[in-house]
Amino acid sequence: MTIWFIYFAVGVIATTFGSLAGLGGGVIIKPVLDLLGHYDVGTISILSAATVFSMAVVSLINSRKTEVNVNVQQSLTLAIGSIIGGVIGKLIFNEIVEAIGISDLVTVIQSVMIASLMVAIYIFVRHSHQLKSFYIQNALVIIVMGFILGLIAAFLGIGGGPFNVAILALFFSMSPKESALNSIFIIFFSQISALLFTALTTGFAQYDLSMLGYMIVGGILGGYLGSQISKRISNLIVTKIFTIGLVGIIFISLFNIARYFIA
Repeated sequence: MTIWFIYFAVGVIATTFGSLAGLGGGVIIKPVLDLLGHYDVGTISILSAATVFSMAVVSLINSRKTEVNVNVQQSLTLAIGSIIGGVIGKLIFNEIVEAIGISDLVTVIQSVMIASLMVAIYIFVRHSHQLKSFYIQNALVIIVMGFILGLIAAFLGIGGGPFNVAILALFFSMSPKESALNSIFIIFFSQISALLFTALTTGFAQYDLSMLGYMIVGGILGGYLGSQISKRISNLIVTKIFTIGLVGIIFISLFNIARYFIA
């Protein structure tokens, strides 16, 4: 009973943060499940994708009642690039896992990359007011950007929310709330494509998905809570929540790295 509650709680907390700040939740779920150490990287990727997808569905449905809108043209173009990059990133990831053959070492490599990228995004957020923002409209450039985002997110086994938020703020001049919602819109497509890719290639039979139902319920609840809270807070609070989430991810990733070398 304790185990299922832990996974349910991880789903709720991660996706509440994810829905609020556009983190998605995968970037929180991945290092936390690595920390728990119950599953291999492939299983964690499936659990994360399904949980975040359920959050994205609920968040997008609830967003229809808010004043913040999805920029469908730009975000869908980013999503298309992200899907293509995600498929290639997943193929590269599978090849590397097979070549290395040591699940714990793959986890460390991912943790190092996640920690490094989160530090870079944290620095960006802290100094974003000093940077000039842009408004890119070239479809090809947007697709390439989405491709890179999808490639990185799929390889790391996360939804890519922090990258989406940073890109949307810097290159599309979106406010924190707009970035968060549009990030979730992109994540919706990236996660469903990740699940379909697995279904059409390896299938799900080889993974231990006993905790999947609890995490999906947690994702649904987190998506609802996050979208409801978002209506009642300012852009400044959204940015602070995003920053807190980044710091938490960095510390968990560093702990996972240290644990590997200590062990």
